[in-house]
Amino acid sequence: MKPFAYTRATNSQSAVDAILRDQTSKFIAGGTNLIDLMKEDIEQPRHLVDINRLELTRIEQFQGGVRLGALAHNSDTANHQLVREHYPLVTQAILAGASAQLRNAATNGGNLMQRTRCYYFYDLAMPCNKREPGSGCGALEGFNRIHAIFGASDQCIATHPSDLCVALVALDAVVNVEGPDGQRSIPFRDFHRLPGTTPEIDTNLKRAELITSIDLPATSSAFARHSYYLKVRDRASYAFALVSVAVALELQDGTIKQARIALGGVAHKPWRVKEAEAVLTGNRPDERTLRRAAEAAMQGARGYQHNRFKIELGKRAIVRAVTVATGEGRAV
Repeated sequence: MKPFAYTRATNSQSAVDAILRDQTSKFIAGGTNLIDLMKEDIEQPRHLVDINRLELTRIEQFQGGVRLGALAHNSDTANHQLVREHYPLVTQAILAGASAQLRNAATNGGNLMQRTRCYYFYDLAMPCNKREPGSGCGALEGFNRIHAIFGASDQCIATHPSDLCVALVALDAVVNVEGPDGQRSIPFRDFHRLPGTTPEIDTNLKRAELITSIDLPATSSAFARHSYYLKVRDRASYAFALVSVAVALELQDGTIKQARIALGGVAHKPWRVKEAEAVLTGNRPDERTLRRAAEAAMQGARGYQHNRFKIELGKRAIVRAVTVATGEGRAV
């Protein structure tokens, strides 16, 4: 790890100002991903700005929904009564990710900012456009078992690692930020980017913008009774998803009135599948409808040499997750 300067910010403005002084500077809160990247010499900030003293830890009701402080720990968020009661999908997704020790340190804002776990991104001996723009993508012709089947480009086929973010995009969350130009809100669907020709840029945050909170809208609480997060991974303990599915349904007299489905482990960003939602909406969740929805969700998927299995796995995972969410299956 290279030497770095350290500043402890006392308010949002001082944090933003400190970041502006050095192009390599980074905010740090839990540090559960950033410190690893620094140890591996992937990130080399000359200045870390500690934001843990900022008053951004509250979880509270807001405009009929719930506002999650950016510095609230993942474990506190998952176990908060408001979240468990009105947005159980968020609780399920958080508890499916990382280990208990990491969840106790990791923050909500940091979860949004974590970087890919692509093997080639972490291996300095291999080409990676995300780590070193213009160097190439080792995964394209390499071992690409964990990589993207949606939204990839010839520059990058890495996937986003978060579980929480999959639930947030399904629930139409909003990210609130503060920066040099003041405050603004970003719909969660627009927060992360596809790789295109600039895979090194993960989000649509502007320079020195600080995440302050995440809003869960009141309308999404209608899905509380019928939601489920399914994570398919290589082992039951701490592991990243091969494919994950966040399902949120509103049922009325046995018919799906509203449906939200998002996938993880399949793209450079959490992947919302509105095609599947359209198939489910207005129909009863019978086997034929669920399989049609799964087929619709996988339209346009492109597998590579080692990850083509994700297409069929994704279909089966969607059927399973929707079945459990409707109450027809047993959560395991």
